[in-house]
Amino acid sequence: MKYKFKILFYFTVIVLLFACTKDVKIENPTSEWDQTPYIIQYPSFLNKESNQVKSPADNPLTKAGVELGRKLFYEPMLSVNNSISCASCHNSAFAFSDTVKFSKGAFNQPTTRNSMPLFNIAFQESKAIDTIHRFFWDGSSPSLERQSIVPILNPIEMASDLKVVIERLQTSAVYPKLFKKAFGTDSIYTSLIQKALAQFERTLVSFESKYDEYLATKNFNVFTEEEKRGYALFYSESKPLENIKGADCFHCHGAEKSFYMTDFQFKNNGLQKELTDSGLFRITNKTNDLGKFKTPSLRNLAFTAPYMHNGSKQTLKDVIDFYNTGGFPSPWVDPNIGKHQVTGGLQLTEEQKQDLIAFLLTMTDNNFVKKTEFTKPN
Repeated sequence: MKYKFKILFYFTVIVLLFACTKDVKIENPTSEWDQTPYIIQYPSFLNKESNQVKSPADNPLTKAGVELGRKLFYEPMLSVNNSISCASCHNSAFAFSDTVKFSKGAFNQPTTRNSMPLFNIAFQESKAIDTIHRFFWDGSSPSLERQSIVPILNPIEMASDLKVVIERLQTSAVYPKLFKKAFGTDSIYTSLIQKALAQFERTLVSFESKYDEYLATKNFNVFTEEEKRGYALFYSESKPLENIKGADCFHCHGAEKSFYMTDFQFKNNGLQKELTDSGLFRITNKTNDLGKFKTPSLRNLAFTAPYMHNGSKQTLKDVIDFYNTGGFPSPWVDPNIGKHQVTGGLQLTEEQKQDLIAFLLTMTDNNFVKKTEFTKPN
C-alpha cells in the first residue's frame, strides 16, 4: 500500500506539473524589468566555462531573479498553512540540510527521506550522464525548475495548492513588484515561481575549504599528516586478499582531485537489509535500479548529519563503520560495495577510520554557511 500511495502521488504531481507549469511568454515586459546578470564567483581551478553552472536559455541568472528566488525560498506562504518554507528543511547554517533524521512537514508529520543539502547542486545538470534522473534522492526530477515545485505539492511536506499559493503572492504588497522586476510582469505564474527558486539554488556554490586550497595550490602540505593518510585511504583500492587496505571511496565520489566529490550517479550501497524504499526503481521501474539512490557529495559533512537517504547514520564514524563491514548483500548492490561483502569488509583499523574522517573534514566550507547572501532576506 505504501508503494502504491507513493506511485499515485508522483503520478499526480507529474500531471499537475504538465498542466500547471507551462512556460509563459511575456509579450510586453514592463520597463521595471531588471535583466542585470548575476555573476557566480568560482575558484580559479573552475574558471573554464565547461566547469561552471549552466542555466537554461529561458532562465538566465539575473540579480533580480536570484533575489526573488531567495525570498521565495524563505516564504512560508508556499505551504498550505503558512507554517513552513523551503528553508525549514534546508537550513543555510547546515549547508542547506536539516539536523534530524526526517524533517517535519506542514502538519508536523515526518517526511520519508533525509533532507539533502543543496550546495553545488546545479552542477548535476551539466555533469550528470543521465539527463532525466537528476534531482532528489531517487532522481525523480530532471531540472532545478521541475524539482522546485514538488515539495510545495507533496502532501506530507508543504501540502499546498498552486492556485492558492499564486493568489497569496499576487495579493501581497511585495511580490507583484518583485516579479515585475525579475520577469517583466506583475502577473504571477507557476513557471515564474519555479524559475526564481531555481535561479537562487544555482547560486549555492561552495568552494572555500582546506581541500579547495589544495586543489588551487596543488600543495599537499596544506594537509596534516593525519589528513594525508586519510587522503591516501580515500583514493586507494582495497584488496584484502593481497593485504592492501584502502577505503575505495573514489569509485563513487570522484577521481583524485575531483571538485564535486560525487559521480552524479545512483547506486545501491547495501544500506537496506529489507528493501523498504525502492529508490530509483520507483521512477524507472527497472529491476537493476532497485535500492539505488543519488550519490551525495562528501563536502560539508561537518554540517549535514545525519547521513544516508534514510538518516540512519548519526556520525561519520557510523558511516565508515557501515562501509567497513560491507553492508547488506543483495542482487542489486553496487559491485564496488559487493566485492567487500565476500572478503569481510574493508578491514580498516580504528586509526585508519580516524584518518579518513580527518580527510573528509578538510572539505568543510565554514564561509559557505555564513554567507549573508544565502540567508533569509529582510
